[in-house]
Amino acid sequence: MFIAVGCLLSLLFAGPLVLAVIRSFQREAQIVQPPNPHSFDGAGPQSYVDIFTKLPFVEFLGNSLLVSLGSAVATAAIASLAGYGLARFRFRGAGIAFGVILLALMVPFQALLTPIYLEFDALGLTDSRLGLIIFYVTFNLPFGVFVMRNTFAAVPRELEEAAYVDGDSVVGTLFHVLRPLALPGVATVMIFTFLACWNEFIGAFLFLSSEDKQTLPVGLLNLIQGGFGELRFGYVLAGSVISLLPCVIVYITFQRYYVQGLAAGSLKN
Repeated sequence: MFIAVGCLLSLLFAGPLVLAVIRSFQREAQIVQPPNPHSFDGAGPQSYVDIFTKLPFVEFLGNSLLVSLGSAVATAAIASLAGYGLARFRFRGAGIAFGVILLALMVPFQALLTPIYLEFDALGLTDSRLGLIIFYVTFNLPFGVFVMRNTFAAVPRELEEAAYVDGDSVVGTLFHVLRPLALPGVATVMIFTFLACWNEFIGAFLFLSSEDKQTLPVGLLNLIQGGFGELRFGYVLAGSVISLLPCVIVYITFQRYYVQGLAAGSLKN
């Protein structure tokens, strides 16, 4: 029963993706037409060839990889240190600090775009991939700290005490003893951040104005060509299919760590 329901749901979710892949190989005139016996006459990978030869698609792809990977690594590193501090060190206001971090999860970044843009403009971080990475790290940190704090809280303290007895420092214990145990949480933070940054449009559209710095979601918008906003559906479908591949690869590769990390992040100290 469960297998049948799972297969049915898989088909339901995979249906639009399969349809997009099939449609991306059709000619432009056929994509907008209802299916008929001649739907695949002259079908081929022409749309894929065009987006790589006629458009700066490789630049868009590279910018997205740079920004998404940079944001994921930075978020995981900062969240690991903050989570370790909140989970292991007792200091006045620790609970309040963690509560403020959780409160930040409830604030949509769209509500803060105007003041953030003005601040970034004053700092010279607009139209900069570094500025966009800082923007993404800022709004992915609350979730990352939440996951890493609960990940470290689930690790027995006896392991750290044994490391201290052997003469290891706090930093050494974190990297040598706790790092392997916290790997599922780190992987969860990195995957979540990577997927969020890879698909994010509004921030990239607002902060990046140079075409050579634009990320893939904004670059796909530039696939609108021709007079009066003519939309090249073949280009859009081909670009969308390619943009899905890194997300699918990352999720399938780290799925085991992702599930373990979410389970660890759900525990309470």
